[in-house]
Amino acid sequence: MLKKLLAAGAVAIGLTGLTVPTSVEARTLDEIIKSGTIRVGVNPTLPPLGKFDDKNEIVGFDVDFASEIAKTLGVKLEVVQTGSPDRIPFVVSGKIDFVMGAMTRNPERAKVIDFTVPVHTEVLGVLTTKDKPFTDWKQFNDPSITFVQVRGSTPVKFIEDNLKNAKVTLLDNYPDAVRALAQGRGTAMIDVIDFMGEHMAKHKVEWKVVETPIDIYYCGLGVSKASTGLKDWLNVAIFELHRRGKTDEIWKKWFGMDMLKPVGVTPYF
Repeated sequence: MLKKLLAAGAVAIGLTGLTVPTSVEARTLDEIIKSGTIRVGVNPTLPPLGKFDDKNEIVGFDVDFASEIAKTLGVKLEVVQTGSPDRIPFVVSGKIDFVMGAMTRNPERAKVIDFTVPVHTEVLGVLTTKDKPFTDWKQFNDPSITFVQVRGSTPVKFIEDNLKNAKVTLLDNYPDAVRALAQGRGTAMIDVIDFMGEHMAKHKVEWKVVETPIDIYYCGLGVSKASTGLKDWLNVAIFELHRRGKTDEIWKKWFGMDMLKPVGVTPYF
């Protein structure tokens, strides 16, 4: 099961604690085409979805996928760095045209932004250290447990709903969260383990993944509710990228293996 979790890849991020701006200045599809550039939010702390390369440029699955979107639309791609807490406010305020970075679709987020059809999946697991005895995620529902989580991520809400007796320490990004766990400042972390690999490798800790899959999420592109025509066009483009096998090709390039839970192409959306 561990291999399956490692293969699943993707980080789940939610709306917990989000402050959303009230102004709406999103561009329509026509305005994006006329400008010749599409602005896409990518989180560089979620390798291999997004990360900085040796030239300090953001690369990864999200950048390659967004490049295919831009190419299909016939415009240039502008990558805008985003973090977990600010990515939805960036969409709502029109600072970016759509956001990537493991945008898990859920009803709470859908109150403030629109989602496209899924681009990829996420399979959720528990990261802890080898000295811990846990074998099932439900064993973490105890007052002695402290989760170290990224502020604004979907697992925070999951813990609130399903592991109510545990405590939670919130940090701003994944490198800090994994470092805190390595330093013993928490018991465990819930997220998609595949995306933690690069951060885990920086610490001389005997890591342990609790081999119980918690859930499977579907991630799309997040767009403003005011971006007239953009979501419909993106749905068609995403369908074509799935149908031509381009999405799987880009995924395998960055993750080294196939998506554990394929999205599945469908013309109905």
